[in-house]
Amino acid sequence: MEDLIDGAMTFEAETAGVRVLVQAYFLEEQSDEAQAQFVWAYRIKIINESSKTVQLLNRHWIITDANGKVQEVEGEGVIGEQPVIGTGQSFVYTSGTPLSTSSGFMHGSYEMQDENGDHFFVEIPTFSLDSPYYSLKVN
Repeated sequence: MEDLIDGAMTFEAETAGVRVLVQAYFLEEQSDEAQAQFVWAYRIKIINESSKTVQLLNRHWIITDANGKVQEVEGEGVIGEQPVIGTGQSFVYTSGTPLSTSSGFMHGSYEMQDENGDHFFVEIPTFSLDSPYYSLKVN
């Protein structure tokens, strides 16, 4: 499975021995400024540094566009999987999100379960969604 790309901006958080690293990429070929459609891919690496095997059960995303419009997305697993991640192992996946503005940000959490059946939440760090169409305007 693909890993993260060297040198790309990486956002990181750690909760209960589970580390989440995120890299976001603007998808120019799927975006259309005239139609106010901007699309990003993001690659996430989840590293289990705890002493227990864990399973990712659910995801919860909070996506905010440049106008402050918030969208929440919840669901089972990621990319159709509920991966089991052993101690010292990692899981990497790529997904994406569209916005109607040229920038925004995302953050969220994963609901995990350890080998004892205990549930806990792991932070997904806030990461920016930036495009070449975004320009900061300061008054």
